[in-house]
Amino acid sequence: MTDEELKALVASLAIDRKEMSELQQKQHREMEEQRDRRQRELEEQGKKHQQEMEVQRKEDQERKKEFDQMIRDLGKQIGGLGEKWGSFTEGLALPSMQKILQEKFKMEVISPSVRVSKQGQHMEIDVLAYANSDINEAYVVEVKSHAREEAIEQLRKILERFRQFFPEHRDKAVYGILAAVDMTPGLRERVLKSGFYVARIHDQVFELDVPANFKPKAY
Repeated sequence: MTDEELKALVASLAIDRKEMSELQQKQHREMEEQRDRRQRELEEQGKKHQQEMEVQRKEDQERKKEFDQMIRDLGKQIGGLGEKWGSFTEGLALPSMQKILQEKFKMEVISPSVRVSKQGQHMEIDVLAYANSDINEAYVVEVKSHAREEAIEQLRKILERFRQFFPEHRDKAVYGILAAVDMTPGLRERVLKSGFYVARIHDQVFELDVPANFKPKAY
């Protein structure tokens, strides 16, 4: 190989190395550009996803508020229906209970929906009846649409505290009557065992439902 040929070969290799270096640099730049572009895309996707999550969170909060309000409104409606049904039951009971209290027990005064407050304490009685003649008695009537076990304790507490709220009747014997549209046979037996009269509805009229040998408890 001549000197000229050797010089030409060395020059050719130098050119190839330069071109290779430029190609590597170009590829490196392209890879960095692709990496930066991908990073930006991922960041944009992350921001978009975060924005979508925030929108979803706000929508969920609004739906929860609407649902909570719906539940509150429904509770008010149900409570209103319960109050209306309770008032209807008491209104239904009053005429027949008034007849029972007058004719059977000889009561002279019959008062529905009695509410008393003394020294920060309160008492509500569905029907209160009493007499001040030879028959010195008072009757407390609790009216329920669907009687439950706790009605017995409720009536007992009213009778035990009766003289505290009505000292003018302190010398009277006080009796309890539980009147209900619906009452299970088992609960009826427990009410009678507690010494309370039972009144149940029959053909739209309340009637006493006690055995012939029933002995009421006087308070």
